[in-house]
Amino acid sequence: MIVSASYRTDIPAFYPQWFLRRLQEGFALVRNPYSAQMYRVDLRPQHVTGFVFWTRNFQPMMGRLDRLLGFGRPFVVQFTVTGYPRSLEAAVVPVDKAVEQIQALSQNVHPLCPVWRYDPVVISEATPRCFHIAQFSRLARRLEGAVDEVVISLVQLYAKSLRNLRKTGLAVIDPAAEEKRELASDLAAIARRHGMTLAVCSQPEFAAEGCGEARCVDAARLSAIAGYPVHAPLKGNRPGCACHQSRDIGAYDTCPHGCVYCYAVRDRALALNRYRSHRASGEAL
Repeated sequence: MIVSASYRTDIPAFYPQWFLRRLQEGFALVRNPYSAQMYRVDLRPQHVTGFVFWTRNFQPMMGRLDRLLGFGRPFVVQFTVTGYPRSLEAAVVPVDKAVEQIQALSQNVHPLCPVWRYDPVVISEATPRCFHIAQFSRLARRLEGAVDEVVISLVQLYAKSLRNLRKTGLAVIDPAAEEKRELASDLAAIARRHGMTLAVCSQPEFAAEGCGEARCVDAARLSAIAGYPVHAPLKGNRPGCACHQSRDIGAYDTCPHGCVYCYAVRDRALALNRYRSHRASGEAL
């Protein structure tokens, strides 16, 4: 079983002690976000084949890296770095620190461990198309040699995301599909110049020439890191998702980064309250 930790929240940034305690105790309780029922995820080494972490700040886990490596299972870090204005990302770590962490993961864990996410691509008056071309180019140049893949998606304006975006006062634009494909193709060309492939996450309709289909939970990448086969069936978690099967151990509305476009947080105040009331000793996040 591949464990996802977590596309619902940022466990490395905010809940590393809880995660490592769950590994020590061999299980985590997870609340189904739709039925609210609790289920148990077995985290004993014989039941875990690998981990996929989703983060904007791996530093709190870096100080505990020996314990993570000592668990003896390969892991991939899906690391989001966009460098958007603070009006869109209130409390993420500075780009310089994020780049340093990705480089350290590549050097100290495995060259295939970090995957850069420039995700989602938000077109707004503060981040027009020209912003993304310039910003993506700068980041790709700095991350050259540290990652071999960059994952993008074009922002999906869910009701809660649109509500939070509107609170910023910024005009958000939803370009036509052809414009999105053209932008994806241009970003893919930039990525290639810096030794990376570009993959589009869960939006095959925007995978233009030069773009691949993202597999964020990727048994093949985990196998290459481990040096032995990691097996999992292909089973995405939503339409268009090309991931291998995994079990997610996170919880929605618990990440206080303050990214207003985030699908996983209804309200940052709620996420902050839940973070502050979190107990590292709890069986569930």
